[in-house]
Amino acid sequence: MTTIATTKEALAAAKTRMEKAVEDFRKELATVRTGRANAALLDNVRVDFYGTPTPVNQLGTVTVPEATMLVISPWDPGVVAAIDKAIRASDLGLNPTNDGKVVRVPIPAPTEERRKELVKHIHKVLENHRTAVRNIRRDIKEAIDKLEKDKKISQDEQKRSLDELERVSHAETKKIEDLSAAKEKEVMEIK
Repeated sequence: MTTIATTKEALAAAKTRMEKAVEDFRKELATVRTGRANAALLDNVRVDFYGTPTPVNQLGTVTVPEATMLVISPWDPGVVAAIDKAIRASDLGLNPTNDGKVVRVPIPAPTEERRKELVKHIHKVLENHRTAVRNIRRDIKEAIDKLEKDKKISQDEQKRSLDELERVSHAETKKIEDLSAAKEKEVMEIK
């Protein structure tokens, strides 16, 4: 971490890092399967493209023609079989079909058991991101305490800064929890 010279810098760094944690959580939630087709679902699937693990969305266009179907139109028709194989090998539980030109991925509604597993996964990811926010708060608190110890700021300024840091970390944690609750509701919803 870079050295922090003022409380303003410390709070700005805290807010930036915590917002990155929230954004990372948002991206992670996008890859959780809900039964509705979403192009982000395939973000973590890597295709062996001439010996290089390549994301599906870099090999072709991923479209959502209907709520329960993804269609991947590769730019190179020779990679259709590799995309099909990579999706089957992923832990998404999807069963793609291909006609030699495009790969169609039907998105079945998850079973009750699978929904519960997904909710557990969401809770695990939520806890990891809560921990990340707490670690950021701890780092910034240590930096502010060091500024006070080195007599660069007064105790009053230290107290104000720590209160502000607490407020920011609570707000960012609440954003993460709200995202989690919304995704959990979406996963448990039966279509």
